[in-house]
Parts: sequence; C-alpha cells; structure tokens
Amino acid sequence: MTVEQVSRFLNDDSNPTEQQLEILARDNRAGVKRSLARYFAAREAKRCELDRLQAMLKYETSLRQQGYTYIAGVDEAGRGPLAGPVVAAAVILPEGLIIPGLNDSKKLLPSKREALYRVITTQAVAWSVGIGEVFEIDTVNILEASKLAMRRSIAGLSVKPQYVLIDALELDDLDCPQKGIIGGDGVSQSIAAGSIVAKVTRDRWMCEMDKVYPGYGFAVHKGYPTNEHRRALSAMGACPMHRRSFTLLPGDK
Repeated sequence: MTVEQVSRFLNDDSNPTEQQLEILARDNRAGVKRSLARYFAAREAKRCELDRLQAMLKYETSLRQQGYTYIAGVDEAGRGPLAGPVVAAAVILPEGLIIPGLNDSKKLLPSKREALYRVITTQAVAWSVGIGEVFEIDTVNILEASKLAMRRSIAGLSVKPQYVLIDALELDDLDCPQKGIIGGDGVSQSIAAGSIVAKVTRDRWMCEMDKVYPGYGFAVHKGYPTNEHRRALSAMGACPMHRRSFTLLPGDK
C-alpha cells in the first residue's frame, strides 16, 4: 500500500488485526510510522474513555446488584448566577447504556451538551425537569430553592424511581432511598445525565429571557456574574429576572 492508502486504512475504523499492525510496524516509511503512531494514540484514547465511562457506572451497577432497577440521577444548574431560575433534572437511564462523551456538564462545550441532551432525552427510561423560580430563591434562599427544584424534577418522572442518586445533597421527605455524592456529576452516569439536561434546559431558558429583557447579555453569560453582566446592571438596573437576595453589584447590601 502507498502511504496515503495506509493512512486511510488506519483512519477508516477498519479495525486492523494485530498481524496487520505488526506488518505495518516493520514498514520504515516515515509517513507510515506517523499514521501508525496516530492510530495507536487514538486507540489508547478510546480505551481510556471507555474505562472512564465504565467507572461512572459504579454506583448504578452496585444498586442494580441489590435489586434496584429504576435509578434516578439528579443534579441542578444555576446556583451561582445573579439572574434566572435554578433548574434541576432527574434522569433514569436503562441498564447497559453507554453514552460516549458523557461527563459533568461544566466540562463540556455547549455544542457537546446539546448533542448529549438529545441522546439522553431519547434514550432515557424517564426524565423530568424542575424549576426553582427567582421569587422562590429570594424567599427561601438558593440552597432551599435548589432542593425544591430537585424534588419537583423527581416528582415529575413518568416512572417512579426506586433509588435516587443526587449530586452533593440529600433531600428530606423522599419516599425512596437516596444517596448524595460529592462531585457526583463526574462519577455517576445518571447524575451526569441529570446535570446535562438541567444545564441545557436552563441555558435555553436564559436565551429566551434575553429576548424579553434585552441588553443584559443573558444569551451569552446565562445570568452569571461576568463583567459584561455587571456593566449592564450598573447602566440599566435590575430586571425581574435578577435575584434581589444576591449581591448584584459590588457595594450593594
């Protein structure tokens, strides 16, 4: 084969045999060596990614071995912003599902989150979103509003969960067992799925609010305390989407 043919062969998901790889390894052409190095690097990256995804099933696998089938992962998005609701999502995924690229939503580009959102909401046994409104954040505080949103997301599931995994928190008055996992969106498949659904839902909502309340840049920063956001606040004042219980500008009380 020519160097170009070797490159195409190794890049076309052809799944070469070990014998074919050994033959190519004896080829002294520089272009072949580069193609082979890229192939082995890509293969190792895929192996590491599969190992990571398998490790994220640790909690779900253990619970299924105990007899639980419907395991919901719950996470929220929007505790830190100056504006907008806090959004929680609960997701029940089917046993055996591996979702390539699944991770804590904060580690993903928006385009990747959107793609994973479509996979999750299509493949899930059930999923639901709960909202903690701005007035609720200002009334009961952001932590309690986050818990309220989580309870609503769980209550909205079309399939009743037998066990709930939650990022960092535990909730009062759930009628099924639960476990709060610190950093759960990075170590549990179900919680990571919840984090992505919550984040995408909230980001879409803030883009809509940008049309209702133009000038603040909600579509860009999603309500977080960026310099752009604070400049707009200083110039325009707060709108109904802003959390009055938060310090909106330095020096505010």
